Amino acid sequence: MTVPSQPFADTPFPVTCNTFLGDRLQILQPATGYRAGVDAVLLASAVLVRPDSASKILDCGAGVGTVGLCIAARCPTASVTLVEREEDLVELARRNVSANHLQDRVCVVPGDITVAASNVAAPRLAAESFDCVVANPPFHDDAGGTHATDPLKRVSRAMRTNALQDWVRFAARLAKPSACFTVIHKSEALPGLIEAMRDRFGALAITPVHAFAGKPAIRVLVSGVKGSRAPLSLLPSIVLHEPGGAFTPYVSRILRQGAPLISSN
Repeated sequence: MTVPSQPFADTPFPVTCNTFLGDRLQILQPATGYRAGVDAVLLASAVLVRPDSASKILDCGAGVGTVGLCIAARCPTASVTLVEREEDLVELARRNVSANHLQDRVCVVPGDITVAASNVAAPRLAAESFDCVVANPPFHDDAGGTHATDPLKRVSRAMRTNALQDWVRFAARLAKPSACFTVIHKSEALPGLIEAMRDRFGALAITPVHAFAGKPAIRVLVSGVKGSRAPLSLLPSIVLHEPGGAFTPYVSRILRQGAPLISSN
């Protein structure tokens, strides 16, 4: 559900309030530009935390915090750190954490993950301190196409050429040995993801995501284990929609009930 866009205190742009995981989360986000939706919830569903495990999760380039907050809502023993560069999004993320009463397990850290690691040092970003790292990077190359006139919209939708290497490098630095890194991206980015993760993460598991059965994949979920030398595996695909356009029952359970991603639907 979406509440109509409205000005928000101390924010120079309209925002909407959207519900996620049924009505378990309410998320404020910019009314235009990149908006979190299905991709964010699918990525969050890929994180599995044992009920007896106090896992530390890192959400890279967290935006308004949708992925990390979905993880915290799904996994009550997990603690989540959200890292975001843009000041306006950092402020919205903090308000989202507070509005959803998750301050005890979710924190927001300002930082640019595409710069040298020494420049994003912070007490909550110690090297090799996270059990799981997730990322939903901008999908478009800043060097190509028509640039958005809105600066926030531009940085949310596009990043500079080869910046994906920086995202993976940052994840590898912060992940514990044998920790998992999971990223969602457009399907044509798969070769670049595999190359960026090579020598850092092994046991790559690739899950294609299709809008409809029989159509080409539009997204890929890629997970890897830090330091592993196990081979790559291609997992069963996820199909988002029934022929009539409704979400498949499997995807509906993920989106509305917070069900975990499994290897087959």
